[in-house]
Amino acid sequence: MGVRVDESQCVAPLRRRSGIPQPRASRGILQDPVEFGRGLPILRGVADILQVSDLCVSRGRTEILRGVNWRVRKGEHWVILGPNGCGKTSLLKSIAGYLSPSSGSIALLGERYGETDWRDLRLKIGIVTSALQSSIPPAETALETVVSGRYAQLDLWAHPTRADTAAAATLLRFVGCSQLARREWIHLSQGERQRILIARSLMARPRLLILDEPCAGLDPVAREEFLWFVEGVARRRSGPALVLVTHHAEEIMPAFTHALLLRGGRVFDSGPKLRVVTTRGLTGAFGARISVRRLRGRYLTTAGHPRRRL
Repeated sequence: MGVRVDESQCVAPLRRRSGIPQPRASRGILQDPVEFGRGLPILRGVADILQVSDLCVSRGRTEILRGVNWRVRKGEHWVILGPNGCGKTSLLKSIAGYLSPSSGSIALLGERYGETDWRDLRLKIGIVTSALQSSIPPAETALETVVSGRYAQLDLWAHPTRADTAAAATLLRFVGCSQLARREWIHLSQGERQRILIARSLMARPRLLILDEPCAGLDPVAREEFLWFVEGVARRRSGPALVLVTHHAEEIMPAFTHALLLRGGRVFDSGPKLRVVTTRGLTGAFGARISVRRLRGRYLTTAGHPRRRL
């Protein structure tokens, strides 16, 4: 996936849910939680966080997205699933205002792109994506990278305030990377870079937070820790609506409520997670047999023989 960024604020302690294992906090990402959403305005009278209506994106004779309708309501958290080339990246770029649709409309918090300054709307959307890594200057320190999320800038040139620096330091501690504050980007490992980007996403205060394959490059233990981190964000009343983009149903945490399946640039299915994320649904979206099983609020999948395409 390849989208750009600005991001959100902070998170609360994860509470143990009976029957579902959680990682120990000693390995980083779950250290020193900060209350998420403090100071964010309450969305009174706003039912729809995001509304995509009849969205079509074409480039030349190539139709990338066709007739996409999708609505994210207050209190919902969505997962987007689909095979490579199904249009996930183009949908995210359109929502973030980096790709102009050929037709249709996109509204965020009731404000439509084209009728409101896109730069203002972008600040209400946070995106965590590993694709951002190549755009960060090699000599930029981890602290500067996190601060840049406040200003939605790459290669930070704004002069951060003391409050910005303090908030960034707090978030670095939160993701278990306070010792990396002065380390340059080029000297960070893949896992460390993902954590820094997570902290960066929490510096701004968007109402919609998109997680674009955020577990890419994480080892299995770090992945589980991050997924429980996401679970904590999703369960905060004052936090943003979440959209998780992934190829893996195993990454869908219990707090996610809805799913959108894409295939060939169109919506294959959408709605409540329990109805959509099924053997029938994923088999249809991916075009190959995928068996889906639920266990303690999580998903397990098994793909059929790759040559047996449907």
